[in-house]
Amino acid sequence: MKNLKKSINILQKDTTKMNNFALSMNKAINISEELNKPSIRAVYKTAKEQNVRVFVIGGWVRDYILNRESTDIDFVVEGSGIELAKSVSQKLNAHLSVFKNFGTAMLNLSNDAQEIEFEFVGARKESYRNNSRNPIVENGSLEDDQNRRDFTINALAVELTDPQTNNIIDPFNGLNDLKNGLIKTPLDPDITFSDDPLRIMRAIRFATQLDFTIEESTLAAISRNKDRIKIITTERITSELNKIIMSAKPSIGFKIMFDTGLLDIIFPELSALQGVEKIGNKSHKDNFYHTLEVLDNISPYTNNLYLRWAALLHDIAKAPTKRFINGIGWTFHGHEHLGSKMVPKIFKRFKMPMHEKMHYVQKLVRLHLRPIVLVEDSVSDSAVRRLLFEAGDDIEDLMTLCHADITSKNEKKVKRYHRNFNQVKAKLIEIEEKDKLRNWQPPIDGDEIMRIFGIEPCKTIGDLKKVIREAILEGEIENNYEDAYNLMLAEAAKIGLKPVE
Repeated sequence: MKNLKKSINILQKDTTKMNNFALSMNKAINISEELNKPSIRAVYKTAKEQNVRVFVIGGWVRDYILNRESTDIDFVVEGSGIELAKSVSQKLNAHLSVFKNFGTAMLNLSNDAQEIEFEFVGARKESYRNNSRNPIVENGSLEDDQNRRDFTINALAVELTDPQTNNIIDPFNGLNDLKNGLIKTPLDPDITFSDDPLRIMRAIRFATQLDFTIEESTLAAISRNKDRIKIITTERITSELNKIIMSAKPSIGFKIMFDTGLLDIIFPELSALQGVEKIGNKSHKDNFYHTLEVLDNISPYTNNLYLRWAALLHDIAKAPTKRFINGIGWTFHGHEHLGSKMVPKIFKRFKMPMHEKMHYVQKLVRLHLRPIVLVEDSVSDSAVRRLLFEAGDDIEDLMTLCHADITSKNEKKVKRYHRNFNQVKAKLIEIEEKDKLRNWQPPIDGDEIMRIFGIEPCKTIGDLKKVIREAILEGEIENNYEDAYNLMLAEAAKIGLKPVE
């Protein structure tokens, strides 16, 4: 019965894809309408003047057929892409960037109040060395250029003509792969991935973004060639990883990376979360799949890349903190604190920002259990004040993460947690309006304490500041200068410290 349900789900998914594709193909046969826009006709007319053939190729054609918005258009020229781009930029008065080392040029222009990017490259054929993904490039034909493409769905091309035709040049049955939702290499996948291992990450990224399946032999080749990823620069891997994280359902990509063994290489801390141990009748949930569920949960609610990273890393320290305690079961005590300490190492390895963005993720990882504790315990004013004090302006993002972290299969438990979280949020709003603790600054700072008592920097200053802070957080005094000043004088008097005249 379970297999039958699975088969029905797959069939329904495939049928939906085929129906969407059929609708898109009605649009695809009118691709000439889009290619007749003035800016694109300017490319054709300039190519005609230079007596060269020019083609729109790759992602724009694919996305147009799939009804996906695309603002990047790639042109392949059987000639010099740079020379064509220079002439087109003059006609369109568009900003030109030339990358001679890569034989490419790029134009940025506005089209119908939208920013459009045209990239031009001469048709070429490539050969690779074993220790580099940078190819040896020679001039070639459109056929040569299509042969070097990573996937069949990215090898689709349309020649610019007059009158413009709807003819899609499809040497590898890419249209059929679009119809069936398949990621497949045009040539031998082992050669494709060995030549340029970044294509491994791109295959997984496209499968995630498009909700496509990686074709069986292509998927097997990813597993066989996964170690080749080590020759790819960290920046390129991180760029693809971030695109996967920013997809509608990031778990698709991470599951593929795990199943092919790629995740062990590029993100071993995440891979280490997978698995369930059982001693007696005590077991724990699979923290890898829980993490992916949290990431999927949060994705519809935020386009903030670093909030999604916080979801990915919130339980990252559960593997090293896992312990079994007789009479209690499995524990992960302190995983939020160790996890926050792991964040800088992970960010540094992926060459991600090491300042505000990293500290933001660190904070959310460190605090992600705090609202849950408030839900489980009574929501005291002092506990809420402390959470506001520590979270500051990131309190809303923290609460979003906590809602996403509820992955129980028990519907009653899920509803109860969401309901209690809403109570916590209401309390946060109430106390913030009253006590103004978000991004709190002490009413009296260290410089003023030194001036009032005529003392040099010392431990006493920190002690007095702490007393004031704790009194405000506990609700013993109001968050204002007068109450803080009087408390400071009283505490100072206890240690024989008096204000100077």
